[in-house]
Amino acid sequence: MNNSFVCDAINLKSYPLSESDKIVVMYSKEKGLIKGVAKGVKKPKSKLGARMDALVANRLMLNKGKNMSTICQAEALNTFSASRKDMDKLFYSIYLSELVAAFGVEDDPSSDEVYELFYKALERISVSTSKKDILIAVIKFQLKLMLVAGFGIELDTCLCCREQILNEDMYFSTQMGGVICKDCNETFKISKKLHYKIRDFLQAMEQFDFNYESDYDKKATEKVCKVCYELLNKYIQTHTSKKIKSVDVIEN
Repeated sequence: MNNSFVCDAINLKSYPLSESDKIVVMYSKEKGLIKGVAKGVKKPKSKLGARMDALVANRLMLNKGKNMSTICQAEALNTFSASRKDMDKLFYSIYLSELVAAFGVEDDPSSDEVYELFYKALERISVSTSKKDILIAVIKFQLKLMLVAGFGIELDTCLCCREQILNEDMYFSTQMGGVICKDCNETFKISKKLHYKIRDFLQAMEQFDFNYESDYDKKATEKVCKVCYELLNKYIQTHTSKKIKSVDVIEN
């Protein structure tokens, strides 16, 4: 009986198993979150070697075991090498990997979509030429991942009265997951005010692909992008019990 299988996967993290082996946690296109034993990977002449580093996309061949699969072969699809030479790129890429680990599951029915989002975002970050471009890629990923995960943000109509909010300021509720109009906020007393132009920018980021540069991308400033990233990060953290460790590093 053939117990081997092939899949495309991006390495999220690893931890030691023995002197020469380690366990690699990956997000795969076909199966969602998976773990595999990389035998002898710490040895100088290992065939797996750097392919098992974090944030490397591989085409893998694995053998199913009773408790865990063994990684037999790995062909690097993308190492996102430019991100390893830039601290901003590296830490924001790690941040994305932590989000995938937090919301991804084994046998994820949305694995193909999440994998493609993750891959495209890492690729976009790696070729970015400015901090603003990096943040735009991160914001697009935050919004799109939440949508796939079932935590999509309501940015068009008031969560309370269901009236559409047009060119007027509004309030953003991280707990409720969307916007509240000024009239309804007389009851809720939410302090986080959201300018309608920021809302419009977020809607565009959710809609457009990573490689499409819209007028919103062009006109946005690094300051605006930072505000949006922080807003979305706070929202995301209300929906996961897992600590996103890279946030502290990014903030510092």
